[in-house]
Parts: sequence; C-alpha cells; structure tokens
Amino acid sequence: QDGDLKFPLESVKKLKELMDGNRPISPRMVALKGGYSPCEEKFLPEEFQTVCKRQDAAMIFQRLSLAAADDLCELCANAACAGCL
Repeated sequence: QDGDLKFPLESVKKLKELMDGNRPISPRMVALKGGYSPCEEKFLPEEFQTVCKRQDAAMIFQRLSLAAADDLCELCANAACAGCL
C-alpha cells in the first residue's frame, strides 16, 4: 500500500524485480540511460498502469520497491494479518 493505492504483494515483488534488474551499474550509466521508469517495461503488472499516468509515479514505485525489500514474512506483510509484530 502507498497512500490510498493498494497493490497485491506478488505484483509489488515483480515490480521490485523489474526495478532491481534495471539498476545502473555506475553513475555514468545513469547519464547515458536517462531516467528509468518501470512503465517502459513490457512485463510491468497491469495494476501499475494507473500509477504510470501520475506525475509522482517515480516516487510511488521507489516506495513500493523499498517496501518489498523488507525482511518481513509474507503473512506479516499482508494487511489482512492481525497480531504480527
């Protein structure tokens, strides 16, 4: 979840994989590659297409990617789980 936007955990994990796979190797690559957007990926889960239309899409994708990096078990990361942590 990011603000009022909610996404399935599996989709967020896929987003993180896409973003990690396109991480530049060096600062020079950033200059050559320009601004990377997961919206350019053909395998981006459909749930994120509405995010791509927003001006704050890059920040939303970054926060979701960071959330997927947490070492919480999937049950505790699920909003439906009560009593975890």
